[in-house]
Amino acid sequence: MTTNESAPDHSPDELAMDLAGNGWQPLPLRARTLFTLSASITSAVMTVCALVAIGLLLPDGALKIAAAIAALLAIPTFFVWLARKRYRYTRWRLDDEGFALRRGKFWSVETRIPGSRVQHLDLVRGPLERRFTLATLVIHTAGTRQHALSVGGLDADEAERLRDTLAARTDLDDDA
Repeated sequence: MTTNESAPDHSPDELAMDLAGNGWQPLPLRARTLFTLSASITSAVMTVCALVAIGLLLPDGALKIAAAIAALLAIPTFFVWLARKRYRYTRWRLDDEGFALRRGKFWSVETRIPGSRVQHLDLVRGPLERRFTLATLVIHTAGTRQHALSVGGLDADEAERLRDTLAARTDLDDDA
């Protein structure tokens, strides 16, 4: 697996212009694998909990076996399906006004952060994200309501460029 894809170097302003012309950007395909793997780990824990509950609460017999089989099939399937939907319906955009994140289809949420509201930026890379060359960009904003936005599954180089672009804009706003 080649995860070290080289991306062309862009200045913060060039990146903003490139992305503004392209509209909403999808997460890289590696993010789908990461989301699926994370969901699989979570579903394994939930399945074990469900099997323990079934073992303790249901009497021995066909009902217990049917419930255990249903839990073994339904819980992982649901979590993996949810992770794939999460990947498919997550898009981001950086334009002249700031950063935007769109998630979901049925319950669609679009969050917009004007550049003037950005306080500071963090890049978070857990062990699985590092393995897949991904990162989470955390944008901390002014105000108290939803004071931070986390965007997981970004390409690590892209996340660094986004951070640098938003930081440069913040510096420009502070100088004005």
